[in-house]
Amino acid sequence: MAANLLYNQSLLSVDQISKEKAELILDTARQMRELVKSKGSGDSLKGKVVTALFYEPSSRTFASFITAAQRLGAGFLPLQGMTYSSVAKGENLADTVRTFASYSDCIVIRHPEVGSAKIAADFSPKPVINAGDGVGEHPTQALLDLCTIADHFKNIGNLEVTMVGDLLNGRTVHSLSKLLSMYPAMKINLVSPQLLQMPKEFISLLEKRKVKVSQSETLDKVIGSTDILYVTRVQKERFTDLTSYEKLKHHYIITTKIANQMKKQAIIMHPFPRVGEIEMDVDLDPRAAYIKDQIPNGMYVRMALLQLILLP
Repeated sequence: MAANLLYNQSLLSVDQISKEKAELILDTARQMRELVKSKGSGDSLKGKVVTALFYEPSSRTFASFITAAQRLGAGFLPLQGMTYSSVAKGENLADTVRTFASYSDCIVIRHPEVGSAKIAADFSPKPVINAGDGVGEHPTQALLDLCTIADHFKNIGNLEVTMVGDLLNGRTVHSLSKLLSMYPAMKINLVSPQLLQMPKEFISLLEKRKVKVSQSETLDKVIGSTDILYVTRVQKERFTDLTSYEKLKHHYIITTKIANQMKKQAIIMHPFPRVGEIEMDVDLDPRAAYIKDQIPNGMYVRMALLQLILLP
């Protein structure tokens, strides 16, 4: 059995995830899937308590962490929006983190500012899991995405991945692209309007890691060769000019006509929420992995992370 390299460690960025750690997480997530299917729940984390500090709205990430903790027997302190907490009175992040670290064994945090998870970890004596820090990273989403890809493709290397939509603000594509760059012979197509292009530092990192990167504003030339189509919404909450948002929000819409141009063995992914980027008819396509695979994998991967971080 592989050594548990995550015990008592914070997870702030996919930069912390080696191939060995990724395989450990995926293997444990598969075990969690079997546990849920066979027994529904377990008690390995009985006596442990997990706190969620969600300064930004969330549904799937928040709920899946709650469910992950409960299915393993842990208690859960849920704070979402922070409206009714001392944060509304002006309490700083450090004091909030130190308070809830004294009540619990692990803190899961979502915050609108890049680097906030690192600040939380600096002040917390307990492990911290980054559930999204502004436009920075979303490592647990990237891991569930990797789990979904591994479920569909025997070898993760030598795949063509097309990321489309808001690549500037999309922390999910930031994290996933870095995670995929660990694998050999990857090609990543970045499709977005000029205003929403992937930040240059991510492109430079991918190229440094020998990933073949292409950029364009249309899907036409890459849709037929794509193995994984990763669609993202245009993030309204990151815009200061709502006129620009209205012009760009439906710049790309995946229709059945577009899906039909893809390989039979390809998959379509989306981190959700969806706000019109994929037509509902596409949900019936067997290649649509976002509801039947990605969403449940979120719970299994977060169960795996809690188990690995909280137990030696």
